[in-house]
Amino acid sequence: MLPEEDGDFLVTLPVARWTMATFRREPGSSAELTVWPPRKTKALQLARTISELAAARTGSPVGGTLAINSVIPEGKGLASSSADLVATARAVGQALNVDMPPARIERLLARIEPTDGVLYPAIVAFHHRSVRLRAILGSLPVMTVVGIDEGGSVDTVDFNRIPKPFTLADRHEYARLLDRLACAVRRRDLAEVGRVATRSAEMNQLLRHKWSLEPMREICREVGGLGVAVGHSGTTLGILLDTRDPSYTQRVSEAARACGELGGGVSVYRTLSFANCAEGS
Repeated sequence: MLPEEDGDFLVTLPVARWTMATFRREPGSSAELTVWPPRKTKALQLARTISELAAARTGSPVGGTLAINSVIPEGKGLASSSADLVATARAVGQALNVDMPPARIERLLARIEPTDGVLYPAIVAFHHRSVRLRAILGSLPVMTVVGIDEGGSVDTVDFNRIPKPFTLADRHEYARLLDRLACAVRRRDLAEVGRVATRSAEMNQLLRHKWSLEPMREICREVGGLGVAVGHSGTTLGILLDTRDPSYTQRVSEAARACGELGGGVSVYRTLSFANCAEGS
């Protein structure tokens, strides 16, 4: 949270996990919209809004079936709902010839729920409560995240209703962290990225405490990781590792073994790097 009005923000770390949305249109005055699986009600709400935009232009109501297929765990702070909605906007928009530039997607998603900045092919600072881009920070070399899940789930909408306990001094520290991170991304300095991520994880303990943060920090130190990143509004934590490190394979194996000893399953993610990523706001 920054020392300004509407200062809530997150920074994305894109990983190779996906949501695929498919929309099959069924023209006709009595056509209805359905979604599969049926629990994806937010995606259905968005599809209906886009269908209404198309109907207003053409005068012909359009129904159809929206199918959501995702490999992103839900309720874990990994932006599964944001990915569902962005994929839905693009699929339905393409099918109905409704342009979906980022600014329009943001406006539509703001009507539904707080949203992560996953619609941008980059690391971005994003005001998730008001659903607006703050800055495109750039891209980084590929990292591996060896992660654990503390269990349970978090409802994004309910979580973002919680008043944040951060003081003015905390907000100024967040501003400094964001500046440090922006510089680190420009320099492709993974060590500094790890330090900033770890400090942010520590500060987030006031808002969403994770019992395994200290054990994960200890594992990170033992295996020579870059730092610890957390799903700030979820239940996940991960150790960041540089894939270019000569000892990378050994470090990943040691981290996975040690994380497994904390209990529960271990997940391994690869971050995405974007060759033609534009920097700036």
